[in-house]
Amino acid sequence: MSETTPQPPRAPHPGGPAPYPGPPLLAAPAPEPAAPQLMGPGFPQPVAPPATPVQLPAPAPHPPAAEQAPAPQPQPPSPQPSSPRPAAEAPRTLQYRFDGPEDAPVLVIGPSLGTTWHMWDRQIPELAQHWRVFRYDLPGHGGAPAHAAPSVAELADRLIATLDGLGVQRFGYAGCSIGGAVGADLALRHPHRVASLALVASSPRFGTADEFRQRGVIVRANGLEPMARTAPERWFTPGFAAAQPAIVEWAVQMVRTTDPGCYIAACEALAAFDIRDHLGRIGVPTLVLVGAEDQVTGPAEARTLVAGIPDARLALVPGASHLAPVEQPAAVCDLLLTHFSTAWQDAPTAAPVPPLVPGPATPTTPFAPLAEIAPAPDAPEAVGPQRESRHERGTKVRREVLGDSHVDAVNASTDPFTEDFQELVTRYEWGEAWSRDGLDRRTRSCVTLTALVASGHLEGLAAHTRAALRNGLTPAEIKEVLLQTAVYCGIPAAGAAFTIAQSVIQEETTPPA
Repeated sequence: MSETTPQPPRAPHPGGPAPYPGPPLLAAPAPEPAAPQLMGPGFPQPVAPPATPVQLPAPAPHPPAAEQAPAPQPQPPSPQPSSPRPAAEAPRTLQYRFDGPEDAPVLVIGPSLGTTWHMWDRQIPELAQHWRVFRYDLPGHGGAPAHAAPSVAELADRLIATLDGLGVQRFGYAGCSIGGAVGADLALRHPHRVASLALVASSPRFGTADEFRQRGVIVRANGLEPMARTAPERWFTPGFAAAQPAIVEWAVQMVRTTDPGCYIAACEALAAFDIRDHLGRIGVPTLVLVGAEDQVTGPAEARTLVAGIPDARLALVPGASHLAPVEQPAAVCDLLLTHFSTAWQDAPTAAPVPPLVPGPATPTTPFAPLAEIAPAPDAPEAVGPQRESRHERGTKVRREVLGDSHVDAVNASTDPFTEDFQELVTRYEWGEAWSRDGLDRRTRSCVTLTALVASGHLEGLAAHTRAALRNGLTPAEIKEVLLQTAVYCGIPAAGAAFTIAQSVIQEETTPPA
C-alpha cells in the first residue's frame, strides 16, 4: 500500500513549476549487461536480473497538495544558503511518502542532488513487498518547501525529526549521492537508529570543495539551466541517454523545477562534507553500490568507503553511471533486496566500533569488470580529535573562502624567507578576523572589497572577488559595492576595480561548454 500524510493545502512552490512526476517507462531495452555478482559473508549466490527491465505501471505523480507530508509553509527562494538555526529552535521536517504494509520494518530511501523521490520508482513495487518504504525529498526539490539546509548534518537532523514525528525509531537506509551522505551521517551520529545501510553512488568526500562552490557561483549567476542541460552527461551512460530520450528529458526537467537557493545550499553541504577520518566508526552492515561507469562518484570513491567501513561490501553495477537506480533498475533492486534481507540488525550492536583510519583508495588488485562484494580490510587505530588551533582554523577558513587552488599556489611559492609571514596571515587574518562570529562571510567580503579599493591594494582584488562569489555575493551585488566605492574612494580607483572584477566574474560565472 502507499500513503502520504494529509495536511492543509499549501501554496504552490514559489517561483517555479509544479512538481515533476516520475520517469517514463523504459523504451525497448538494449541487451542486459552482465549481472552483478554477490560475494562475501552472509550473501547467497546471485540470482540474475530478468532478461528485460522490470516493467512497472506508469509511476504516480507527486500526491496532490492536500496529501503532502507535514512540512512548514514554503518561503520565497533565496540565492544564499540559510543561516544555521538556533539550538533552541525545533528542527524542520521533510516532505515524504510511505509505500508498503504498515506493520513492516521501515526502509528509508534518500534521493540525489537535483532529483526527487521518483528516482526510486522502479524499485518500489519490489521493496514495498518486504518493507514499509519511506521516501523523502530534499528541500526545494519536487515541490518541497524551499527551506535551504546548509549542511549534510542539517539534512540528517530534519530527517530524524520527521521520523520522530511518525514514531519511527529504527530503520534501514539507502541513499544515492547526497542521500548516501545523509545515511553515513546518520550511521555516525545516530548509530542506534540505523539497522542496515546502503550507500549508492556516494563518497566519503565528494570531489573537491572548490568544484561544488564553483557550481554554486554558476547557479547564482545563470540559474539552474546550465546544471539541467548537463545533468544527463553526469547521470547516464552515453548509450542509455541515446536510447532513452524520454528519461533524459525527465531528468532535465526535474533539475529545472528545483529551487535554486536550495540547490546552492546542497552544493555547499557537499563541499563541506568529509568523513574520511570517521569511516571506521560506521558500525552497521553496509552495501556500497556504484555504477561501473560513474564519472561523478566512481569505483575509486566506492573502494575508499569499503576500505574504511568495517562491515562493508562493494557492488559494481555494469552498464550504469551515477543514477544507477534509474539506468539499471532491476540490478539495483536485486542488490538492495539481497542486502537488506541478509544484513539487517534487529538491535544495535552492544559495543561501539573503535575508530579506524580508512585504507588507500587505490585497489591492490586489478579492477574487476563485474560487480563484486567483499569485506573491508582491517586498519590501524587513529588518534582521537584534538582541539582546533588558530592555525588549523585559519587554514580551514582560508581554503573555504579563497579556494584550494589559490591556497595551494601560495603554499607552493612559500620559502623559508616568507613562511613566517604566511603563518602570520593564516593565524591572524584567517584564524582570527575571518573566523569571528560577529559578521557573516558575505558582509566580510563587502568590507574587504571596499577596503582594497580604498587602500589602492588592487593586487588582492581578483582573489577577493572570487571569494565574494564563493561567499554568496552575486555579480549584481559586487557591482553595487564597487559603485559605492566610486563615491567615497574616487572614480579612478573604482574604475580600475571594475576592470579587474569584470574579468573575474566573466571567468567564474561562465558555464562549462
